Amino acid sequence: MNIRKSRIIPILPSRITVQGLDRAPHRAFLRGLGLSDADIGRPFVGVVSTDGRVTPCNALLGALAKDACAGVRDAGGVPFDFASISVADSMSMNHGGMRYSLVSREIIADGVEAVVRGHAYDALVTFAGCDKTLPGMMMAMARLNLPSVFTYGGAALPGRLHGRDVTVLDTYEAVGGVYAGTVTREELDVLEHVCLPGLGACPGQFSANTMAMVSETLGLALPGSATLPAVSPLRKDFARKAGQAVMKLLKDGGPLPRELVTRKSLENACAAVAATGGSTNAGLHIPAIAHEAGIRFSLDDFGQIAKRTPLLADMKPGGKYLSKDLHAVGGVYAVLKELLKRGVLHGDCLTIFGTSLERELKAHPGADGRVIPKKPISETGGIVVLKGNLAPDGALLKVAGLKSLRFEGRARVFDSEEACVDVVRKRAYKTGDVLVIRYEGPKGGPGMREMMGVTALLYGQGVGEKVALVTDGRFSGATRGMMVGYVSPEAGVGGPLGLVRDGDRIVIDAKKGLLSLEVPSSELKRRAVNIPRQALSGVLEKYAAQVGSAFRGAVTHSGPKGR
Repeated sequence: MNIRKSRIIPILPSRITVQGLDRAPHRAFLRGLGLSDADIGRPFVGVVSTDGRVTPCNALLGALAKDACAGVRDAGGVPFDFASISVADSMSMNHGGMRYSLVSREIIADGVEAVVRGHAYDALVTFAGCDKTLPGMMMAMARLNLPSVFTYGGAALPGRLHGRDVTVLDTYEAVGGVYAGTVTREELDVLEHVCLPGLGACPGQFSANTMAMVSETLGLALPGSATLPAVSPLRKDFARKAGQAVMKLLKDGGPLPRELVTRKSLENACAAVAATGGSTNAGLHIPAIAHEAGIRFSLDDFGQIAKRTPLLADMKPGGKYLSKDLHAVGGVYAVLKELLKRGVLHGDCLTIFGTSLERELKAHPGADGRVIPKKPISETGGIVVLKGNLAPDGALLKVAGLKSLRFEGRARVFDSEEACVDVVRKRAYKTGDVLVIRYEGPKGGPGMREMMGVTALLYGQGVGEKVALVTDGRFSGATRGMMVGYVSPEAGVGGPLGLVRDGDRIVIDAKKGLLSLEVPSSELKRRAVNIPRQALSGVLEKYAAQVGSAFRGAVTHSGPKGR
């Protein structure tokens, strides 16, 4: 049963480009593309991907986009395929290029908007494959609010070494092992050659797979598409079905993205992330998607949902299993069904079919007892929002897999990622230190660099919970250990992280949700924040001038009227 109310379907936007005497030149251009008179009379569908031979995550998207185009044609539409940019964290990691990673999320959303509005397309199919490309596409869908379907390119299969699955995370952490003397260069070389055997995104519950799960939970993607491996032959079928599905949405008048992206569905998305120990980056991207739909959503909202959500799935990096393993036992819907049974999911949210989520979950399996144990791994989710005088607006800590939820130590302060990495490589720190990396936030960086390089070094050196790290930068979904990020307000806008001095005592308490600088307020008032000034130009200058706080998703425009 369809629970969505029908509505009057408006005149197709594309008709403004093809109807009337003065549109003869427009029609001529379309004929230059090979369109017939009959084609010009049909709906126009944009099919956009972040295709490119720049990373394994996106290299297969062009072929999938062609399959979606075939699906559009099958259903009576005319597809127009185009590509967007991608800046992958994999290649920009641990150097200045990472400043462009989060920025690329906005460029993708802006670029899709420009093409779709500029060409007046009637509907949209989007494809993405790596960390920032997924939220960028979903943000564009919510902003445009046209009949739309999102499709993930899928995760790579893991490599195999000594009878176990290995991923790029193992290679990152093995670098730290080499510095610590626990891994040889020869062992690292072998791991480097086997950890990523083919195309697709990183296979754990890292940022890409986390946001793919969000796409299904919000109802923007076809069920089953998030966890299907990239190399599966069924990917072609999903892509073709996406093209057919968007034409049905166009014919039926929706549901449109803003009917799917609601406060309830956003809460469901947060619950799915928390229940799987997903990426802390979701705390940045879910509010940004909400913003595009005109909904005020913040780290506070994310934290409240995570606190009431049990950790259900035993997923890497905090657990044992990969995306392919979750797919084998029912995928995203298996997690959602367990959440519904436990009363922490809104079952009345719409799916992409216009049906209720509760109805769609009835036919799916629940806990398998292995990837999703029968008993929760913990009664609260895998991500915690911390607050205190060091993070008045909040900070994020992934607790999935942590042995201890409290840490207290002395600060070692660094004003850039590079300065900290140099110390970590030399192992010139002490057990119990709290490494503070500041001026790496959205505005102060600018670009809010991801600290996977330094966190993996620490974990690989065997001190992932023996030292802590606190930053206004962000983390990879693969980060694990006592690593606190997304501190808001950031040091670059005068936040208290800029007041920390070497030797200050810092307390991190995930049970209490506390991030505290143990310095008297009178002393803090005497300290001055000295914000470094950078000479910026180009896209970073524009971004720094527009970007807001990580607390609300680091967005760059005012958004539609709120609801």
